[in-house]
Amino acid sequence: MTAGATLAKTRSADTLAQKHASERALHGKSLQLLSITTLGRARPEAVLRLTRAIADVGCNILESRMTHLGAEFAMLVLAEGQWDAIARLEQALPRLERELEMRITSQRTNRKNATLDRIPYAVDVICLDQPGVVHNLVDFFIAGDITIAELTTRTYPAVHTGAPMLSVQMAVNIPADMHIGTLREHFTEFCDRFNLDAVLEPFKT
Repeated sequence: MTAGATLAKTRSADTLAQKHASERALHGKSLQLLSITTLGRARPEAVLRLTRAIADVGCNILESRMTHLGAEFAMLVLAEGQWDAIARLEQALPRLERELEMRITSQRTNRKNATLDRIPYAVDVICLDQPGVVHNLVDFFIAGDITIAELTTRTYPAVHTGAPMLSVQMAVNIPADMHIGTLREHFTEFCDRFNLDAVLEPFKT
């Protein structure tokens, strides 16, 4: 193959790739989002029925969280689909709510704005379970203009002593112009004050 033919083939491939990228971007703009919250007594078929309802109307699950809160089961889902698919999903949810005997609410939403001026970090904390720990952690980051993207907590008994322990996982967004070394120093002092075993590190994607 000549150099000219090779160059022409490369340009053709680049043009096709750009076309596909444009089509994906246009397709993405035409899609709509629906956030769904489910809460009620734990039922084995709840997750299966909800995910099936989403798939049956042609929607896709972008994000989901599910957990047990005492005897209750909670599930958060972000569904994506064409406007008519989202409409069909909204119409299907009331019937599913009655059949599962769970509270299901939904709301149209938009995509998250990009946070180019912030750096994602992960926070992991383990300590003796005591009132106020989660609040103090939230207050520390909010006071420092650090946004909290995700927060998960759970309690469990220590392996050998059975003492009540608390585990906290957070995803935070730190301003890009913030000095990380100084933040680490302040966070270490904060953890020492409340006797927390914690790690603050860049978020691994």
